[in-house]
Amino acid sequence: MNSNDSRQLRILVTGGTGKTGSRVVSRLLAGGHEVRIGSRSAEIPFDWTDRATWGPALADVDAAYLAYQPDLAAPGAPDVIRAFAAAAKTAGVGKLVLLSGRGEPEALECERIVRESGLEWTVVRCAFFAQNFSEGAFADYIPSGTVALPNGDVPEPFVHADDIADVAVAALTEPGHDGEVYELTGPRALSFAEATAEIAEATGRDIQFIPLTRTEFVAGLTEYQVPADEVSLLDYLFGTLLDGRNSAVTDGVRRALGREAKDFGDFVAETAAAGAWAGAEVPVR
Repeated sequence: MNSNDSRQLRILVTGGTGKTGSRVVSRLLAGGHEVRIGSRSAEIPFDWTDRATWGPALADVDAAYLAYQPDLAAPGAPDVIRAFAAAAKTAGVGKLVLLSGRGEPEALECERIVRESGLEWTVVRCAFFAQNFSEGAFADYIPSGTVALPNGDVPEPFVHADDIADVAVAALTEPGHDGEVYELTGPRALSFAEATAEIAEATGRDIQFIPLTRTEFVAGLTEYQVPADEVSLLDYLFGTLLDGRNSAVTDGVRRALGREAKDFGDFVAETAAAGAWAGAEVPVR
């Protein structure tokens, strides 16, 4: 894909129904681009675990957004990304935009693979999403009135999924982003305990943060029959990556888009106003 090409594009969005992928899809469609949603249930199915689906999904595609599931830190992820990049090159895809992990050594290996793929590339590097409290791993905690996690006092500059999608779409469709690594964060760092308190304040509900040890965290996930591989990944993310290495705020959103990143408070206000937490059976203060 020529970096000066402003025509309407056909873009494969892997994870096209996920937190970032669905937002990327909606923005691309609004921009008049043709989108191929990469999911098992799509008209042209795509499955990271079934390489036979990759060729048809990549056929006649100008660019691809790579949101690997379950995570680039998962065992075997570099091998999958290497094979996918090769398949994309064979299919004639011009550019890859990789959603990468912040502070993950395994993600850095996947970034290297994309950089050396022979295709144009952009890396969008992120850690914890604000939307994990409304659409992801912590969404069920809010209705319960208890957010119980390890390392709750470590500052994390939660990034808004809208910012991730805006940067990804710019990289996929606009010139000037080739060869860039955009490390995205929100404009301030706050701990999980502080984030919980902000949600409680916005909703007027009594939502408590309870710090756990890693052992207690894993035991709780196991008790709730979370699959073992998911337990292992969450233990790694909280027990290893949430150690302060990602606490610094970055200027990636400003560099990519020329505007400031959305604050966690923006996310809380938007989500509370939309009623996403309204059904929570939690005592009102």
